Amino acid sequence: MQKTRVRRAGALLVGLAMFAAACGDDEKAAETTAAPETTGATETTEAAPETTEMAPETTEAMEAGGDLEGFKGTTPLTPLGDDFKERLLAVDPELVDFNYAAEGYDLTMIIALAAYKANTDGIEYASEIIGITRDGEKCSDFASCAAIIDAGGDPDYDGYSGPITLNGVGDPLEASYGVLTMGADNRIDDSLTEYLPAAASADADLPVVPVEGTRAGDGELKIGTLLPVTGSLAFLGPPEIAGVKLAVEEVNAAGGVLGKPVVLVEGDSGDTPEFANATVDRLLAENVDAVVGAAASGISLSVIDKITGAGVVQFSPANTSDALTTYEDKGLYFRVAPPDLLQGAAIAKLVADDGNTNVAIIARNDAYGTGLAEVVQNTLEAAGITVTVVKIYEPDAGTFDAEVADIVGSAPDAVVVIGFEESSKILRTMVENGAGPRDINVYGCDGNIGNGLGESYDAEG
Repeated sequence: MQKTRVRRAGALLVGLAMFAAACGDDEKAAETTAAPETTGATETTEAAPETTEMAPETTEAMEAGGDLEGFKGTTPLTPLGDDFKERLLAVDPELVDFNYAAEGYDLTMIIALAAYKANTDGIEYASEIIGITRDGEKCSDFASCAAIIDAGGDPDYDGYSGPITLNGVGDPLEASYGVLTMGADNRIDDSLTEYLPAAASADADLPVVPVEGTRAGDGELKIGTLLPVTGSLAFLGPPEIAGVKLAVEEVNAAGGVLGKPVVLVEGDSGDTPEFANATVDRLLAENVDAVVGAAASGISLSVIDKITGAGVVQFSPANTSDALTTYEDKGLYFRVAPPDLLQGAAIAKLVADDGNTNVAIIARNDAYGTGLAEVVQNTLEAAGITVTVVKIYEPDAGTFDAEVADIVGSAPDAVVVIGFEESSKILRTMVENGAGPRDINVYGCDGNIGNGLGESYDAEG
């Protein structure tokens, strides 16, 4: 069945407005982020305090002011409560970022609940995934949702990533973006975090794509991960993996699925299609019923045919490319990260609200980078803001001197950097040419904003 393409940005921008919610203000965050039906999964909003002792070089950076101070970017994020962060840290004590941890957790819960409701780990459970997220009785954990199913009801799961409502092609209709800002220590300053909610209009609620295939189950729900342990998105791997692991632990503590514990098989997506395909081959050989990932849209596009062709669900915590909305996926691909039409508009709003009038864009040459750059450019220009130059770069380039020179030459008052780990090299080149975050307004995105960026930047200094 051919999916219907939604290209009108307006259909996906209803409700996009700045939240005046800082992470440290419980009462205010609760008032602005929790819908009346929101359950306990999102009630606590105070950010977990940082207790790690700073290295001497970090302290020196704070005293002098870090090069990245003021760099801000968007990422799908809701206020994460202390309890959830503490549970994640119990799974992985080394976590420095929480980006997409909630998404990894929530999609794993949805997979488990869909198999529980279908009473099979065969392909039939994929037909239950969308229904688990909408139009039923609200619940926020596996045990309470399973109890609704046992009573003959229809659960509507909302979790730590916020209200989740998937449309018929597996795209979320609701989103919350965190606007993260780097402080003087080249790390995220939680006290400056704000939130941008976004919701789709009715015409984005596309009809369900029927599930195609006949893969039988074996009575044991097995989930494989295709997440970035290595590569340019490796900073996203730990929180995503911790979220998946935590969900599996909690499902199993509540009795598991099909009378057995859920089995987790871990795999690294790496950075290349060849690497990712090798991992997928191993996961499929181990009879996984779902593949969580990849994080990068380009990697997902390189393996989606193999996964869905095997009758296996693919569910990503972080894919944002609009190309995946219309992809022929046999009704087996889903994501909880909102498409680029939403994030591009969120970035553009952030840029516009700061009063910028001439903006340069630099983006990596892949499905993620070019797609997001296009949305940002179109949204800015529709708002009457001049885009002085758009530079598309090769991610594995050794230097970015030429691209940065062109940006500086266009005399922008703001720059949008759309990339992954290589963004630290781009930002260092910008700093060296008088166009860093302390010189002009510089904005990032979910692919680069996080403490991992600061760590990479400092390591290169």
